[in-house]
Formats: sequence, C-alpha cells, structure tokens
Amino acid sequence: MIRVTDTLFIDENDLTESFVQASGPGGQNVNKVATAVSLRYDLYNAASIPWDVKVRAARIAGRKVTRDGAIVITAQRHRTQERNRADAVDRLVDILKEAAVPPKPRVATKPTYSSKLRRLDGKAKRSSVKRNRQSPPGDD
Repeated sequence: MIRVTDTLFIDENDLTESFVQASGPGGQNVNKVATAVSLRYDLYNAASIPWDVKVRAARIAGRKVTRDGAIVITAQRHRTQERNRADAVDRLVDILKEAAVPPKPRVATKPTYSSKLRRLDGKAKRSSVKRNRQSPPGDD
C-alpha cells in the first residue's frame, strides 16, 4: 500500500507499469535500454478512494485521464527504471494529495457602503463627462 494521506491509500496491485524506450539524448544507451515507465492507475475502479476525490483527481490530471477513467503517467526524466518508476508514483501521489483536499466553499459577501459610494461617484463623473460633450439644445 502506498500512503497518500492519513486516510487515503493506493493499492499497489491497482498500478500497471510498462517500460518503453525513452526519447531524447542518451547515446547508445537510449537505443538499448527501456528506461521510461508508463504508469497506469485505474482511478474509477479503485475501491480505496472516495468518489468525490476521484472526480477532483480526474479534473486535476486533465489529459492524463483516459476515457475509461485511468490515469496514465509517463516518466522519462531519469536514466534508470527505478528512478523513473519512483518519479511516476510520486506524481500520481501528488495528484491524489491535491484532490484529497476539498475546495473551500465560496461565502457570498455584500459590497461595503464605501464601495457603493465609490461606484456611484464614478458613474456620476462619467455621466457629467458625457453630458458636457453634448451641444446645447437649440444650437443646431
């Protein structure tokens, strides 16, 4: 089990890893060794995660979520499989940690008396500017 928060855990059996060749520089080593990891986590079928956290995690993950509700993270920053695997798991944990925090509800507030006065004062000034642009009546 991978610990995300005090109450949230990822079952390691839900993670699917596949190794592919990394792109970019690396000389002959990049052509021989599959060091990049593609980590797949079936988010919608994970039993240990509450539904509201799943929905927030899917929104946070964005394009990393497939149509069937799996998060796919590709890690190829490092030169070894182990470090790339750890990097992918860390990124998944970061997404779930952020999703575990519920958003604060917005509290409706009323405008202050002085802000109302400032708004009305600005409207009055703009009105007088436009009124002064007009030609006097009967001046045609």
